[in-house]
Amino acid sequence: MTPAESPRPLRILIVDDELLGRERIAGLLRAEPGIEIIGMADDGAAAVDAIRAQRPDVVFLDYQMPGRNGLEVVRDVGPANMPVTIFVTAHDDHAVKAFELAALDYLVKPFDDERFEQSLKRARRAVELQDVDRLRGQLLAVLQQGVAPASPSAPAAPSYLERVAVESRGKVRVVPVAQIDYILAAGVYAELHVGDRRYIVRESMQTLEERLDPRVFMRIHRSSIVRLELVDLFLRGEGGDYEVQLKSGVKLSVSRSRREAIEQRLGVTS
Repeated sequence: MTPAESPRPLRILIVDDELLGRERIAGLLRAEPGIEIIGMADDGAAAVDAIRAQRPDVVFLDYQMPGRNGLEVVRDVGPANMPVTIFVTAHDDHAVKAFELAALDYLVKPFDDERFEQSLKRARRAVELQDVDRLRGQLLAVLQQGVAPASPSAPAAPSYLERVAVESRGKVRVVPVAQIDYILAAGVYAELHVGDRRYIVRESMQTLEERLDPRVFMRIHRSSIVRLELVDLFLRGEGGDYEVQLKSGVKLSVSRSRREAIEQRLGVTS
């Protein structure tokens, strides 16, 4: 009797212009059985080449990328040649409506493990049921309807983070942004400081800076972001160094390149 063949692993391509974003998805995929990561791409052009050359079963496709965004990648590859597509986006805005039509699923950063697993299960099922043709038809319909980000002359209102999912020891805690006092860089991670508590998240300072409301938060150093209303003192030190002191007494360094900007925001006169 011939032994049953083991099922072919699901071949997945990861596309994200941020290293941390690629590593986040790759780490979650490596914990799953029956997965083969066939490659990673860091921009739209590389994504088009990889999809054409490697023909993955599934692609996790970042929407916001320099050069070509996610829908432009789909347009260049051609909907008929696209694998099962899961869009990844940093903004839960009008584009999500397009994702709902144009893709199997979408993930809004920062997503938790459970939400990722749901998307992966849907991808597995779509491949197993050979549902790719229907999904390709939806991609084509969206492109023909001209669904795209708003033009520069009519920008959509920005959508800022309201909650941050913090993963720790198999659990996910949701931290309201309204409770965050300041954020510090911690290597490739970031520390959210909420009162006397500290939470580690798998996000870059650049991503957090872009997703936080600039009317409320300001990046004052490459390693720190602060809630402006909590700044109590602006301190000028010897040697041209500057700091802000928060109402809690915490002191944070201000980089020279950002000094004038925060002085203006705080109404400090030189």
